[in-house]
Amino acid sequence: MKKIFIDGSAGTTGLRIAERLESRKDIELIKLTEENRKDINARKAALNSADIAFLCLPDAAAIEAVSLIDNPNTVVLDTSTAHRTNPDWAYGFPELSAGAEEKVKNSKRIAVPGCHASGFISLIYPLVEKGILDKDILLSCFSLTGYSGGGKKMIAEYEGAERDELLDAPRQYGIAQTHKHLPEMKAITGINNAPAFIPVVGSFYSGMEVTIPIFASQLNDGFTVEDIKKTYKEKYNGPVVNYVESFDEGGFVSANKLNGRDSMEISVSGNDDRILLISRYDNLGKGASGAAVECMNIVLGVDKTTGLEL
Repeated sequence: MKKIFIDGSAGTTGLRIAERLESRKDIELIKLTEENRKDINARKAALNSADIAFLCLPDAAAIEAVSLIDNPNTVVLDTSTAHRTNPDWAYGFPELSAGAEEKVKNSKRIAVPGCHASGFISLIYPLVEKGILDKDILLSCFSLTGYSGGGKKMIAEYEGAERDELLDAPRQYGIAQTHKHLPEMKAITGINNAPAFIPVVGSFYSGMEVTIPIFASQLNDGFTVEDIKKTYKEKYNGPVVNYVESFDEGGFVSANKLNGRDSMEISVSGNDDRILLISRYDNLGKGASGAAVECMNIVLGVDKTTGLEL
């Protein structure tokens, strides 16, 4: 039986990971008391006694946690931004390629993707890989998320008794174009320019919808929208990520359709000239804790969907 420790188990992502692991019979959760969960010596002992350690911490704390580990056998799954562009770490989106999954399987250091980045990368990586899009392409990206993506503080703002009426409408953020997911969006896809990024938080708990508009004229010579669809069909055929022919729900696309699930759906809308690439999932599922547990399953050599809600 493998020992698992969640460093930062009181946060939103940590709590969701713990929920997915509580009923597992193949693992043992290492738990610290409330008074010890921030004690550096108690954390160090837990990290080094774990076969797999989840880091659900701010960037600086995640870097510190890694420095505390001297057990060469401890596998680290970091859900922070700290190591996502580090080439020495595996990037935890195994559906990108057989090589990506193999690196997750064999690595001691795995960076769990960011929620917004997961959608962008799922859409752009295959098209750059196939040569449909050039690495110099200039892109924009619109991402609609539930408020749980903002963690406990934002959840309290939306669910508090003295809720601000401004929260009733969707709110755009990241307006300085310095969102923390931009570096990994650029690095993992291999494009040379970060996208113009428009994240929006809505008045719903969880769910995410990432849309990238492109013109047919931006595709490399000889490629059409049908090549995009074919590429997605070939790459995303389950069990976690799947291509879907259409998201059309009476002319609408709901961002929380996969609320509570750990799966992701990819689709293409628009027309032959103006194309919409769309990725839909739960920001707390495939966008966070679900992705982390999937990576853990791969490391353990069990079915990657074990404990996931698809």
